[in-house]
Amino acid sequence: MVLGQLGGSISRALQQMSNATIIDEKVLSDCLNEISRALLQSDVQFKMVRDMQTNIKRIVNLDDLAAGHNKRRIIQKAVFDELCKMLDAGKPSFTPKKGKTSVVMFVGLQGSGKTTTCTKYAYYHQKKGWKPALVCADTFRAGAFDQLKQNATKAKIPFYGSYMESDPVKIAAEGVERFKKENCDLIIVDTSGRHKQEAALFEEMRQVSEATKPDLVIFVMDSSIGQAAFDQALAFRQSVSVGAVIITKMDGHAKGGGALSAVAATKSPVIFIGTGEHMHEFEVFDVKPFVSRLLGMGDWSGFMDKITEVVPTDQQPELLQKLSEGSFTLRLMYEQFQNILKMGPIGQVMSMLPGFSAELMPQGHEKESQAKIKRYMTMMDSMTNEELDTTNPKLMNESRMMRIARGAGRPLRDVMDMMEEFKRLAKIWSKMKGLKIPKKGDMSALSRNMNAQQMSKALPPQMLKQIGGMSGLQNLMKQMGNKDLGGLGGLGGMFGGGDR
Repeated sequence: MVLGQLGGSISRALQQMSNATIIDEKVLSDCLNEISRALLQSDVQFKMVRDMQTNIKRIVNLDDLAAGHNKRRIIQKAVFDELCKMLDAGKPSFTPKKGKTSVVMFVGLQGSGKTTTCTKYAYYHQKKGWKPALVCADTFRAGAFDQLKQNATKAKIPFYGSYMESDPVKIAAEGVERFKKENCDLIIVDTSGRHKQEAALFEEMRQVSEATKPDLVIFVMDSSIGQAAFDQALAFRQSVSVGAVIITKMDGHAKGGGALSAVAATKSPVIFIGTGEHMHEFEVFDVKPFVSRLLGMGDWSGFMDKITEVVPTDQQPELLQKLSEGSFTLRLMYEQFQNILKMGPIGQVMSMLPGFSAELMPQGHEKESQAKIKRYMTMMDSMTNEELDTTNPKLMNESRMMRIARGAGRPLRDVMDMMEEFKRLAKIWSKMKGLKIPKKGDMSALSRNMNAQQMSKALPPQMLKQIGGMSGLQNLMKQMGNKDLGGLGGLGGMFGGGDR
């Protein structure tokens, strides 16, 4: 992901500054120049970058800082705060409520990925318990209804549209009315793509808006237009009351940072970013966690949300019990691999962990890791119950491994690699033996019983080093109030297998 490169450049600049023996004006200037260069390469407006640099220099006045102050920490915090300010629109957007019908209208330029984003938005809310529906009011583009129909069918979301009717206003009104009667609580209206110079299409957009009376109008924008996002977002806001923005194609363009900052400058909140073509490649955009992940500082709360999504509450006590026993089986490894795949792209999940930069896992490597996990699962499908439930790796002799390889259609070398991976994960899992299980038996309660020593055993050595060793981990747990850290022990080992 290109934003990973931006984050990597900024992280390196801060790391070089941290490695300096003495923090003086030259070290600070070099660090800020490097950060500014990275932002300008990401197409962030020059004025914004210059203002950010001036503000940081004003906040971090090295002459005024008393002896004993942690200058490195103060500079890092100033960079973090200024980046947040640059990307923050300063106001929240409308949030739909479950059980209450909300109409959301999507508008945007041609080719910005609007129809795909409509389905992603519906799919995201469907997973969270909403009852979404899609209405295709795009009669301008040939194949628009076919595309929406195909996407909606794949995601099992009800849809409405017409091959015969050419009036988008009529289709939109009929679709919204129909789904209101069916008690759908999130009705999404997809409109024709348009350009800020096309007066007729802007008029049509206003008419659709008047007919459907949307609670929220979302502007979908392609990140590749960079700074030009400012003019486009402003033009749409003047024509219809845009309440939020979704920026797409953030996985393939170097101008993503420019688009994000330009939209924030129009005071339109960005609520989601599209990071790929697939349904799950869609992230909630929350400024502080986003900047935190960009700088390799992680996002614990986002990580815990992911875990809670894939590990049902009723399964958590059983998983924690197995963790405290320290016994790791191939069946347990299979279940954890299933959880990893449910979480979405591995790189996205790993970037939520402190010390891990998105740059460390290039796009190709991420796909390779997911393919490897699927290969391992195919091989485990060829195993007997005895083999899946044993804690003794010696049971897997050569004849058994050859049988599994034949059954899975894989070379013997792959089965041997999988067993090596199993031994490595079993070693990490065994380090958590003796962990006190909370009476509630859930992962959030586990955090109160987990100390830094046990947490350090679950983290890969490279990540622990980047956090700052044991002292860095203790500080992190103190800052977070030891909140949301449970579950990492339970699932920490499985990520060691995911990114190799």
